[in-house]
Amino acid sequence: MNTLFKHYWGSLLFTAVCFAAAAIYAWNSSGSVGGVAQVLWIVLVLSILEISLSFDNAVVNATVLREMDEKWQRRFLTWGILIAVFGMRIIFPLAIVAIAANLDPLSAINLSLNDPERYEAIVSSAHVGIAGFGGAFLTMVGLSFFFDGEKDVDWIRGLELWLRRFSEVKAAEIGILLVILYAISTMLPDAEAMVFLTSGILGLLTYIAVDAVGTLLDKMERKKMAEGAVRSGLGGFLYLEVLDASFSFDGVIGAFALSNNMIVIAIGLSIGALFVRSMTVHLVRAGTLTKYRFLEHGAFWAIIALGLIMLVSAKFHIPETITGLIGAVLIGISLVWSMRYNRQHGAETDEI
Repeated sequence: MNTLFKHYWGSLLFTAVCFAAAAIYAWNSSGSVGGVAQVLWIVLVLSILEISLSFDNAVVNATVLREMDEKWQRRFLTWGILIAVFGMRIIFPLAIVAIAANLDPLSAINLSLNDPERYEAIVSSAHVGIAGFGGAFLTMVGLSFFFDGEKDVDWIRGLELWLRRFSEVKAAEIGILLVILYAISTMLPDAEAMVFLTSGILGLLTYIAVDAVGTLLDKMERKKMAEGAVRSGLGGFLYLEVLDASFSFDGVIGAFALSNNMIVIAIGLSIGALFVRSMTVHLVRAGTLTKYRFLEHGAFWAIIALGLIMLVSAKFHIPETITGLIGAVLIGISLVWSMRYNRQHGAETDEI
């Protein structure tokens, strides 16, 4: 219990502050206990939604964060949460509205506060582009893990071994993604198809650019230090922030199913975002990924599933419940499989 509190006390404190702020805002807006209770309930559900959709994000973040020094781990929690909260949960939706409606930033803020229905409609109308960009980036993250010739542990042995063999084919995962993007675009109207393809290609290029920056910075660090860490320092930080942003897309869009109030959405999603970061650090400090050898495999399969769901959602509506459950089920099965492996091989397992 003390160990858990050590990792999550900041998130719990932040949650208390957010709930107090939400209660004050609701009271000033409605002037009734019922209005306060309704807003607090929505904030609670939004925070749970964000955590459930992002557990696989925490596991994947941990695979990168564990190879970074403590200084950059702390920056991921401090600088990173500012980017996650203000950048993705507040500025990102406002930027969509400003660009889509050709408004200046102040007008976009005014629209979000005084005409939430129109604000919601504009953000939702950008879903095709968001789905293309976020889906492409996440799918590349997942595929790159399995198309790795140096990977020596397989969970779904036959399939993962087959994918690893394809790593010898240069840029095979890029080809697969482009085929998927084209296939989905043929189901869309011409205007939406162009937006989807353009956004998907931008998502692919963003992955390549971030990966290239991480590799370049890593090489520079290895020259300075005899024991450099893969994707450590600034490169790893940039990679994690873009990855976190891609995971945030579905949460931000899905939040409008519960509320179209920007302030309520930002508070609820921010609570979830901080818990996901605390969960990431907990997984790293507890050495969970080392103790449970298939856990990160489950997370990367969940990322591929989420990326494909985002891509397909450009044409078909996929309930957020299904999105969250698929990730939770894949990670849960990989955890059980890891515990089974540990029992069979006499490995020690502690509580996560």
